[in-house]
Amino acid sequence: MGDLKSKKLIVLKGFFFFLIILLSMALIIIESKKISVFILCLVLAWASARFYYFLFYVLHQYVDHELKYTGIVHLITVLFKNISKKNEKK
Repeated sequence: MGDLKSKKLIVLKGFFFFLIILLSMALIIIESKKISVFILCLVLAWASARFYYFLFYVLHQYVDHELKYTGIVHLITVLFKNISKKNEKK
């Protein structure tokens, strides 16, 4: 399957992700019936979004412009390769 190119479909995909978040949070809150769980869900959603931003924008823009990766697993692989290259040079 190729990359998604339609702007409308990209926005729809984002909406579906948001819907999954809302439904998951609603089901967790319905099951627990506690305000603390609701607050923890909000913190989890916020922290996850910030971590994603950190991994895919901050690292590239502010830490290493040459660092290129397609996902978290690929990032870990690239970092381990970089570490092993540095160790080989010593």
